[in-house]
Amino acid sequence: MPVWDDLVGQERVAAQLDAAARDADALVTAHATGAPPPEASKMTHAWLFTGPPGAGRATTARAFAAALQCVSPDRALGGSPGCGFCDGCHTSLVGTHADVEIVRTDLLSIGVKDTRELVRRAQLSPAVGRWQVIVLEDADRLTEGAGNVLLKAVEEPAPRTVWLLCAPSLEDVLPTIRSRCRHLTLRTPAVEAVADMLVRRDGIEPAVAAEAARATQGHIDRARRLATDPRARARRAAVLKLPLRVDDVGGCLKAAQELIDTAAEDTKQLAEEVDAKETEELKAALGGQSGGRMPRGTAGAMKELEDRQKRRRTRTQRDSLDLALTDLTGFYRDVLALQLGSRVALANTDAQDTLERLARAASPEATLRRIEAIAACRDALDRNVAPLLAVEAMTMALRAG
Repeated sequence: MPVWDDLVGQERVAAQLDAAARDADALVTAHATGAPPPEASKMTHAWLFTGPPGAGRATTARAFAAALQCVSPDRALGGSPGCGFCDGCHTSLVGTHADVEIVRTDLLSIGVKDTRELVRRAQLSPAVGRWQVIVLEDADRLTEGAGNVLLKAVEEPAPRTVWLLCAPSLEDVLPTIRSRCRHLTLRTPAVEAVADMLVRRDGIEPAVAAEAARATQGHIDRARRLATDPRARARRAAVLKLPLRVDDVGGCLKAAQELIDTAAEDTKQLAEEVDAKETEELKAALGGQSGGRMPRGTAGAMKELEDRQKRRRTRTQRDSLDLALTDLTGFYRDVLALQLGSRVALANTDAQDTLERLARAASPEATLRRIEAIAACRDALDRNVAPLLAVEAMTMALRAG
């Protein structure tokens, strides 16, 4: 299966990357044989993939990285790089290729120190592959200082190094960096395409796949999680009941607290799974014994790990809250569609009765104000407002309409 098959609903982007991969293959072949390189190459050293959440930015970058490292013998017969089966493709896709560095963060930002290490690696020649590829899945999380460090590497790239940056939009990347990248925009996949992918690749029942794809409006990762994780379905069902629980001040405050508690529980589960293992591994690496005292001079390393875990817990809680707010926005979008008599397909057909009840009880203007209140809550969380205060303000605004 070619690597481009992973790009759900991105046919135009896949065609452009396929052409670039062919030219990249010709460039490496010309370098190895001493032949003249192609005159008008579609390949370049830096790419920027943007698109809405769930469009598959990281998947696209990985597929392109695999095509650049493809070693299929079919290329000599005119085949396109990116077969999906050779060692170069397979190891690139699973993240074990020696010359493909995949960078993603579970923290709030990527700092200067980590970026300098990436720049250092980018200057190296490929060890076993055809290109040195750096995939930065969270380019929007670079601090300003880290962005300036990256700029130097993008301005003066090594001969066979390729940067693949992913971000939600152009505005999330420094202008000086994006001006030096070839930009490709991904779109939200069609609901039908996502449902078909869930059936073909994950073996999910067609009815379940269709409901999950419709509920998440084409967000691939969320659709897969909703279709396979009962806890995710239970959390979403609880969120969709929130509009019925804000009839009085007490209900607003209680609903807000439960939303925060659910996010905190998600964070706690992740911490229990990951933090303890990381701590024990670091203690062993520093020469400590389980349950015993640590050697002198190791307190700084332990404190650094604790700080990192704390920042990760903050990010996890924000992500969990943002997911709930996204579901809530989709709910009120359906209410507005019913009020306006729109023919657009509803996302939350499993809550049809509740949607119709709220559509009859309020005006379209009130529904728009509620959607704006959810957006204001998301903005407040981005500005580091205390989560409980931000969510309480939102639930009170939902009550007021």
